[in-house]
Amino acid sequence: MDPPIVSRLLDERFFNHRRRSTSMAGVTVGVMANLLFAYRYFVDHVLSRDLLAVILTFVVVKMAMMTWYYLKD
Repeated sequence: MDPPIVSRLLDERFFNHRRRSTSMAGVTVGVMANLLFAYRYFVDHVLSRDLLAVILTFVVVKMAMMTWYYLKD
């Protein structure tokens, strides 16, 4: 049983705001990794495999989750 104060503080709006803010943070990190990779590649002429791995992980997870939600919804 939840204490009354917790149930008043953690309502549907809280979980919706947490979901949206986490999604926005993930997309922002993906865009920043892309920009940093492009800068290092085009300006410094260095291929950053670590940033490429982060970008590819972001893309694979994003596409997998979009497919999952499409098929399950």
